[in-house]
Amino acid sequence: AGGAVCGGGFPLGAAGAALGKGDKRRPTNHLRPPGALPEGEFESACSRCFKCGNACPNGCIEYYGFERGIKQAFTPHIKARNRGCTLCGECAKVCPSGAIKEFEPTREGWLAGVSMGTARVNEGLCYSYHGRTCGACYRACPLAGQALKIGMFETPHIDPEFCVGCGLCEQACLHLPQAIRVIPVDQLNKKRRV
Repeated sequence: AGGAVCGGGFPLGAAGAALGKGDKRRPTNHLRPPGALPEGEFESACSRCFKCGNACPNGCIEYYGFERGIKQAFTPHIKARNRGCTLCGECAKVCPSGAIKEFEPTREGWLAGVSMGTARVNEGLCYSYHGRTCGACYRACPLAGQALKIGMFETPHIDPEFCVGCGLCEQACLHLPQAIRVIPVDQLNKKRRV
């Protein structure tokens, strides 16, 4: 049962509503670190020690302040458009509370232990869907050929079974606003429950 979409690819409802003014929920483009426990469990388990961000060689982990409420204050998140996750696993190695579970930094390890979200393509914005070959998202994808495949003019096609939601495609997208975005796993789960 697919929900309504806007602009050829972005879901409305729970995921889209999270961008509303005054909404205290996480915006749809904020991801938890790879290997993170599900929302709710994650906030309860996270010790707010900042070790994950200090260990991240890519510098992609940021922290909420009080703008999202006390429950999410000082918990880590990733803004994929600013900087996607390279899936190195260093954040999980230093997590003292188990809020971020370790995984092998390999193709098999990512598929088994990482579920940050799923990328969605807005065909109305994507250059490749308008005859202007791009392919930046495909070249950025660590699971290219599985999670992200390309067609004529390098049109991107996401396979949600293999996409782990690292956000490197969103970071790499040349279009402004981005034509590909990662919807966090908790927003996808809310949409499925409706």
